[in-house]
Amino acid sequence: MTINIVCLFAILAYFLPNAYANTEDEKTFSIAKQNACLGCHAINKKIVGPTFAAVAEKYKNDPNAQTFLKNKIVKGGSGSWGVVPMPANTKLNDAELSAVTNWILRGAPNKN
Repeated sequence: MTINIVCLFAILAYFLPNAYANTEDEKTFSIAKQNACLGCHAINKKIVGPTFAAVAEKYKNDPNAQTFLKNKIVKGGSGSWGVVPMPANTKLNDAELSAVTNWILRGAPNKN
């Protein structure tokens, strides 16, 4: 009986963080989709802007990456990835910006 309880807790400890991450990733993907991010960006396919995977790779060792990307999303601009300007997105609140930039810096994981 004790072994069964220990096994149950071990299984929960393994799967629970993944379930939470998937739910958060799905919410963040939805925020990105609702705010037109996916019109120019994709996870692993270049559209107009860089892929989210490429952004994650470029900034993976930059401790200021999240602040930089939040600013880039809010103000827009050009020059980081070419001449096509990224329009400003002022509709996202700080919590949404944090979620989206964290998601992007993790390579934009999504179950889809």
